[in-house]
Amino acid sequence: MSKVTKILAPCDFSELSKTGIRYALEMARDVSAEVVVYHAIDLAADWKDRRAEVARYHDIIAETRRLLDTFLAENFPDCIDLVEVRKVVEFGSPHINIVEKAEAEGTDLIVMSTHGRTGVDHLLIGSVAEKVVARATCPVLVVPRPDRRAKIATAA
Repeated sequence: MSKVTKILAPCDFSELSKTGIRYALEMARDVSAEVVVYHAIDLAADWKDRRAEVARYHDIIAETRRLLDTFLAENFPDCIDLVEVRKVVEFGSPHINIVEKAEAEGTDLIVMSTHGRTGVDHLLIGSVAEKVVARATCPVLVVPRPDRRAKIATAA
């Protein structure tokens, strides 16, 4: 196994994504790796083709970058300064963009959270993590939601 020097940590601003990002930051601290915190803004394709909205796109990117800065500062004040972190915000389909960004960056590992949905929820909603695992060319570490262990332990 090669040394991990760059980790991609997708972020959707959810409570759940905090788990994956924290895992990525702590792992990066332990192995002296860089973390690329990545957010893909998913917009309908027909909206993207309207030229009159170009200025709005710039505003959306800038606002999302501010949100990402705030999200990281508020949720990871204990470790954000201990790791080299780069933040990237782009438009696109999250599962496709995550895989493409990992390839373009030469990422050694993708670390992301998953809801762990099953049954009808999984069929209807699908899983970004599952799609990333199926398409990524680098290893993907999928971190389950924090309460999953407790639910499994009580069911046993």
